Amino acid sequence: MTVLFYFVLKVVHPKTDEQRCRLQEACKDILLFKNLDQEQLSQVLDAMFERKVKPQEHVIDQGDDGDNFYVIERGLYDIFVARDNQTRCVGRYDNHGSFGELALMYNTPRAATIVATTEGALWGLDRVTFRRIILKNNAKKRKTYELFIESVPLLKSLEPSERMKIVDVIGEKVYQDGERIISQGDKADCFYIVESGEVKILIKSKTMTSKDVNQEVEIAQCHRGQYFGELALVTNKPRAASAYAVGEVKCLVMDVQAFERLLGPCMDIMKRNITHYEEQLVAQGTSMPSQFQDTEKPPIINTIHKENGHYGTVTAAVFLGILETINKSQHRWIAHSMPPLCC
Repeated sequence: MTVLFYFVLKVVHPKTDEQRCRLQEACKDILLFKNLDQEQLSQVLDAMFERKVKPQEHVIDQGDDGDNFYVIERGLYDIFVARDNQTRCVGRYDNHGSFGELALMYNTPRAATIVATTEGALWGLDRVTFRRIILKNNAKKRKTYELFIESVPLLKSLEPSERMKIVDVIGEKVYQDGERIISQGDKADCFYIVESGEVKILIKSKTMTSKDVNQEVEIAQCHRGQYFGELALVTNKPRAASAYAVGEVKCLVMDVQAFERLLGPCMDIMKRNITHYEEQLVAQGTSMPSQFQDTEKPPIINTIHKENGHYGTVTAAVFLGILETINKSQHRWIAHSMPPLCC
């Protein structure tokens, strides 16, 4: 009888206490790490190494094989994609976030080039450790979330492989009753799908019954399988509303980079949802405020169309204006009639 022994070589890069603290701070909101247990997370942090970068330094190049996954500690990094013999900047990382996981997960070439535009610091994780720990953990996560993701109406139009990529990058967050999930006016960094519980969406608005601009009025509720937080990501504007947990709420959370990369095929559905809302308003006899009654498309719609290619999401800007003209009972009608699409 032959007995085989397998030894796993654990990579450890020694760190000072100061480096360890900086690394833990940089990694605290990385969604790929959220489902790791304490031992797995400790192994990941042990294996990460610091990389300093200079302006115009290429961190990764489109088409190259993937070697490392990177977490940003500080610095600005532009994202370039070459397509049809043209290279254009499609986004920017601003002192936080992570990149480089796709090539390691799916054994594909780098999908984009990342260039530092300032001095900065990154923490890298080698390919072997990433696949040994992160991918193994993702296999368990797929079993947990596969059926739920398949049941989310927004994602039904995606191919099974596309839905699995979403499972790979999402994290889970739990909120207690009354806890604020997102705040109106804040910078947007995540997209949310309600896994369990109820989320109410409120907006600060003057109404016919109150002149207090800080009064929050409920405009929608989101339940299991529904989503929120996408509007600010698509328009690159601050959050248009606040979201609060009603009872204990579990949300699946996707960061802005994954949202832009993986949910492109779902934009038409988001567009139809807001178009549906507009049609409901017309049927109800509510007119748009004067600033949106131009025969030409409002400037904000033109701008977003040019930058993002999506008309539908911008209709929410009209929605915000309408809130100033309708009374509280109509707000409640919206909450029941409109597919939740805001923030």
